[in-house]
Amino acid sequence: MYGAAGGLEVGASVQHLIEAGVDYAVVAVPTSYHEEVGLALAEAGIHAMLEKPLALTGESAARLVTAFAGNGLVGAVGHIERYNPALRSLRARLEQGVLGEIYQVSTRRQGPFPARIADVGVVKDLATHDIDLTAWVAQAPYQSVSAHVAVKSGRDHEDLVAFVGVLERGIIASHLVNWLSPLKERSTIVTGELGTFVADTLTADLTYYANGTRETTWESLAGFRGVTEGDVVRFALGKREPLLSEHEAFRDAVLGSSRDIVTMEEGLATVRVAEAVLRSAASGVTVFL
Repeated sequence: MYGAAGGLEVGASVQHLIEAGVDYAVVAVPTSYHEEVGLALAEAGIHAMLEKPLALTGESAARLVTAFAGNGLVGAVGHIERYNPALRSLRARLEQGVLGEIYQVSTRRQGPFPARIADVGVVKDLATHDIDLTAWVAQAPYQSVSAHVAVKSGRDHEDLVAFVGVLERGIIASHLVNWLSPLKERSTIVTGELGTFVADTLTADLTYYANGTRETTWESLAGFRGVTEGDVVRFALGKREPLLSEHEAFRDAVLGSSRDIVTMEEGLATVRVAEAVLRSAASGVTVFL
């Protein structure tokens, strides 16, 4: 966009940044260029945060991990949902045991097609949000995935995916992601032995539905509802801009005062799950990680 850089000089390549002697860089080029640009920065000794997904393939992502670690640099991935107030509050409450044992994580992420995306499909561009946040809030990696995709808009890549996964500790995950809906939806639902959390990451709202402790004596109602309903609590959260929080966290990691970042190792794990989703969809079988 014309004038977006204000009075700052705009270079033609990553070499311009390297020659300018920057301390760290944010890489927001198309996914297919992440490895090339990231490796150039690592070779020059520049810390970097790469937008998600970390790279186009697991092999490329692994090379980035090796390059940044080998040069003693801070390398991070821009999985911005980690900084959404609703999800940060959700994870903290799960760590406190509010939900007890976690049974299931379900996400829905849909909306219209973003014209800026051309080199990857909805799995690597959009579903990587849900893969990362699910493993993060549950604190459990994926063990297997089973997926279906569709191409409905005439583009080169899939624009709809539905998949289920099994995480460590037997946690079941289910995800619906598409670029086909006029309805923009971003929800994460976590169900456990003591109730259910619903996080709306569009509005940064978090609601807790507790299992009830009082017996329902209305027989027909009890049979219909199953688990007894308890209190419903909508938490009042401080709603700080996630992008600001993400960049401050990376700055602090570079300064050595904090490590609240999505590491490249974590970004690599997410890319590998996304590749497993695509392999499952292509083969029609469950893929184990």
